[in-house]
Amino acid sequence: MLPLTLVIAALYLWASWQALRLPAPSTLVQRLVIPSALVLHALALGLQTLHGGELKIGVGEAASLFTWQAALILWCVCLTSPLQSLGVAAYPLAAACVIWTAFSTNQGRPVNDWTIALHILFSLLSAGLLTLAAIQALGLTVLESILHRPGNLAMARRLPPLQTMERLLFQLIFIGFFVLSLTLLSGMLLNHEEPSQPPTMIVMSFLAWVMFGVLIFGRLRYGWRARLATRWMLSGYLTLVVAYFGSKLLLAPYLN
Repeated sequence: MLPLTLVIAALYLWASWQALRLPAPSTLVQRLVIPSALVLHALALGLQTLHGGELKIGVGEAASLFTWQAALILWCVCLTSPLQSLGVAAYPLAAACVIWTAFSTNQGRPVNDWTIALHILFSLLSAGLLTLAAIQALGLTVLESILHRPGNLAMARRLPPLQTMERLLFQLIFIGFFVLSLTLLSGMLLNHEEPSQPPTMIVMSFLAWVMFGVLIFGRLRYGWRARLATRWMLSGYLTLVVAYFGSKLLLAPYLN
């Protein structure tokens, strides 16, 4: 397992280095390096989470899974939009989670109920979408800062247009908010049948959902733009991270 982990991490870091170094996307990286990393990462996740035909996801596996989703979504987006520079943050994060999972023990509980599996799927999908949205928000913040300094215009030319990044940010937020809503709904139904999820996790998850809802309303009603939007986005994302990992394990108690 360790050799596979090192290969995946090396591919992700290579892709990140190329995104940082080259002003234009590399065909080799986009068509071979990143797809290879994604396929091998998916294989590693399968080996780590499937035990005797049962799904078993611990906190490390969950983090690895949603960073894999973020990397996959970014790669797909880059097929049509010049957003490769976001890989400077997204790919090292995926590499770090791959390494973390390889050196940690899967403490998750086997999942046999399809309703719980569906809840986990919604949770991890929303986490992957909103992780990429958070990276996008950070990239937008950096780009805005660069554009306000005339001496950094050469660096700004290597980044995607502000309007493109802003449009993708809100697309990710809209989709992530919808999937997060499904996550909370399925979680409430499960918790109603068996009240075992930590109250703090429920409250913090709902607070994050409200933050994203306010952000979407502000965008649609008042046309909120980059700076204000990124503040709400990052605040909501950090609240969601606290909700997940502040309870020690993601999706407690199903991953305990």
